[in-house]
Amino acid sequence: MQTTGTLPLTRIQKLIGHLMLESKQTKAAGYLSVWADVTDLPQVRKKYSRRSGVRVTTNDMVLYAMARALREFPLPAASIDRSAGVLVIPERIGLGFAIAAPQGLVVPVIADAGGKTLTELAQATEALLRRARANQLLPDDFEGAHMVLSGLGMYGIEWFYAIAPPSATGIVSIGYIGDYAAVRDGRPQTRKRMNISLAVDQCVVDDFTAARFLRRVADSLEDPWSMTE
Repeated sequence: MQTTGTLPLTRIQKLIGHLMLESKQTKAAGYLSVWADVTDLPQVRKKYSRRSGVRVTTNDMVLYAMARALREFPLPAASIDRSAGVLVIPERIGLGFAIAAPQGLVVPVIADAGGKTLTELAQATEALLRRARANQLLPDDFEGAHMVLSGLGMYGIEWFYAIAPPSATGIVSIGYIGDYAAVRDGRPQTRKRMNISLAVDQCVVDDFTAARFLRRVADSLEDPWSMTE
């Protein structure tokens, strides 16, 4: 790795920098964060993967929880038509997810994520991941993100707020799953928890609606069996 001198910006770095600056300049971002007790999540995920024959990741579970929450609280997926002065709520939800691919950070989109089962969603993410790592994503793969997921738990990051792409109203950020001390039924226990953070455009979504959406995501992850029915 070069430690001194200069490095030219790549095309993807220039593009990402432009998009992130545009997002910060055009969104009145608000930030919320919640801890979710995900003690049962790893076990349920592994059992469901074996039962379905499809590899389901923690990110898949979070994306599915987001899709479920957006069916109940669709405003975080809406966009503003400023010329008409209205909020546009999409019929089909597109969920993007951030990938550190060889060519740089990319955000492919799962089309109609709200209409997919957990198995179908996991298959869609795996297909996009394979194409991203092979630098085979097409322009259509980046279109239609209403909300995005970013995760840095594999690097030991506990929590963070990411910047949503200009096309998305919000972005959910997840940290690593770690131990914490809790009291259940009067007895101390060691349980697992994960931080879930949300950055959302408050021109579209007020704090209360954003909080209800984020709480619903956490509720699903705290009851992972409900996502496998």
